[in-house]
Amino acid sequence: MARYKALSAELDPCARQLVERLRGLKDHGELTTRHLAAKTGYSAKSWERYLGGASLPPREAVEALARITGADPVPLIALHEIAADTWDSRRARNPAEPLTPIGPAAPPTAVLPAAVPPTPAPAPGRFPHIALAAGVVALSVALLAALLLLLRLDEDATHAAVAAPPATTATSPPPSYTCRISRVDGRWSAGLNKGRNDEIVYGATGADVAEAQCLLRRAGISPGGIDGMFGPLTLRAVKAFQQRSGLVVDGMLGPRSWKALRG
Repeated sequence: MARYKALSAELDPCARQLVERLRGLKDHGELTTRHLAAKTGYSAKSWERYLGGASLPPREAVEALARITGADPVPLIALHEIAADTWDSRRARNPAEPLTPIGPAAPPTAVLPAAVPPTPAPAPGRFPHIALAAGVVALSVALLAALLLLLRLDEDATHAAVAAPPATTATSPPPSYTCRISRVDGRWSAGLNKGRNDEIVYGATGADVAEAQCLLRRAGISPGGIDGMFGPLTLRAVKAFQQRSGLVVDGMLGPRSWKALRG
């Protein structure tokens, strides 16, 4: 599992939760930032910033990571929309603008004319009442803000859950492959790629990958589903087969690995 730098304490809770979820999906899929760049279209440097909390990833990047790891994109999109609102509002805030203090504050003595006599000391017992009143006001404001935030989270999550399903129905289903294991000219074949032995690597898709998955399953090593996608499970199966066959364990299916698979 990759080691990440600790996220900034000033990071918004929703943004922090989104980054932690994205980190978990990346680690679960055994993906590197180079893999993410090849599969999502966003550079490895961009993914380093996204996963480090330095910048908020675009919604399309979040959806792409969910798609390649098989995760449900709806809660991730809801978290992203909430984090984006908070992120934009913080960037728009003017850091030079002074904050208004809660409760009365005495003016600095430097601006008082020298001839003005000092303000007499307040009567005993007055400050505790003022502090108590200010504390009650501050607590009320905090509770109101928390209530508004909870309502906003619930509203945004509901909106995302309702709006997301129509977008997913437009995607076409993945191709289906069926293994038809047989011996052709003394070699094993699954009948999917006409006996080709082209080199394929992690991230490849298509009939060549499905052929390799069928032959790996015939050899007793599960590559996951026969879906034609060279993902983490297929990569793990290829490495296990190469190690068992005494080949170089590089995770790539070249001529020697194909020859061993076809027997």
